[in-house]
Amino acid sequence: MTIIVKNKHTLLFKDFKFRCCIGKNNFSKKKIEGDKKTPIGIFGLGDLYYRADRFKKPFTSLKTHKINKNMAWCNDVNHKKYNKLIKINKKIGYEKLFRKDYKYDFLLPIKYNYKAIPKKGSAIFIHLTKNYQPTAGCIALSKKDFLILIKLVNKKTKIRILK
Repeated sequence: MTIIVKNKHTLLFKDFKFRCCIGKNNFSKKKIEGDKKTPIGIFGLGDLYYRADRFKKPFTSLKTHKINKNMAWCNDVNHKKYNKLIKINKKIGYEKLFRKDYKYDFLLPIKYNYKAIPKKGSAIFIHLTKNYQPTAGCIALSKKDFLILIKLVNKKTKIRILK
């Protein structure tokens, strides 16, 4: 089965229709690091990450990981770990996963640019929103909808992001 991001406000999966939000600068077939655009294409999904200090392990068939204080996602275009999960290192650029706000209480990496081509974009996730404000390129859902979605998907699920 495939998750479909139909437009900047709608995500579909099976019989479910969820409200979502996307990157501030809309969609792009030619995403670049920092452009605040959501990449167009068909991608796999990574493992589920969650804040165990705030929530119990959610029900899902996906492999899960507890987010800890030194976890980050490398967004340094000149580093060999670009677009990979890393331990925080002040010498390289990164997106911190253990945030003060709620947005990464649950997150699901979208396997965009997993070949880690420099400057093509990194840290593209499905994560949480409360107000549906545009993201930096990710797709965001309400916590309620996110928890429904992760019950339905599995490691073979793909996401298709349309224009």
